[in-house]
Order: sequence, then structure tokens, then C-alpha cells
Amino acid sequence: MYAVIETGGKQYRVAAGESIEVESLTGDVGAAVELGRVVALVDGDSIKSGKDVTRAVVKGTIHSHGRGGKTLVFKFKRKKQYKRTIGHRQNFTRVTVSEIVA
Repeated sequence: MYAVIETGGKQYRVAAGESIEVESLTGDVGAAVELGRVVALVDGDSIKSGKDVTRAVVKGTIHSHGRGGKTLVFKFKRKKQYKRTIGHRQNFTRVTVSEIVA
């Protein structure tokens, strides 16, 4: 059984026991958390979505907080001597999924 959830503007495919990195969540390490909106549930051959999964909940615990790798943004305009380099590191939270309650 797995679920598709939406949190932080992104969708993730999760199953019980998996560890995923999502957009930064508030809470301390070890705290219980309910992950975003459940978009779909898949159990064997049956697929549920829409109004069928409004009561479904994905529960997990916060494993750690961190920052991703650096992404460089380079802006350049030729013949104008314009060059700018900007770096960005996105914050994330690693969550271990404990159960999917349908």
C-alpha cells in the first residue's frame, strides 16, 4: 500500500517505513507529524482518489532537519559587463513515514 501526498507545493509517493525529504516543517526532531493532503491511495489493484480519500491520513515522525546542496544562479548580459552569481540552499525536513490510515 502506498499513498501520494501533497506538502510544500510538491507531490510525493510514500509507503510505510520510507524516509522522504520534504519542504521545511515546523517541529522538533522526534515529534509526530501528519503529512499534507492525501491525493491518492493505492492498495494492490484498487486506486482511490478524490472524495474517497478525504479522511485518509499519513502519519510520520521528524527524523532530521537540514539544507540541500548549493544551486548556483548566474546572470549575464553580453557587451554590458554585467555578471552576477547568486547561490541558494533549500531547507528540508527528513520524515520517516510510520503508517497510512485509510
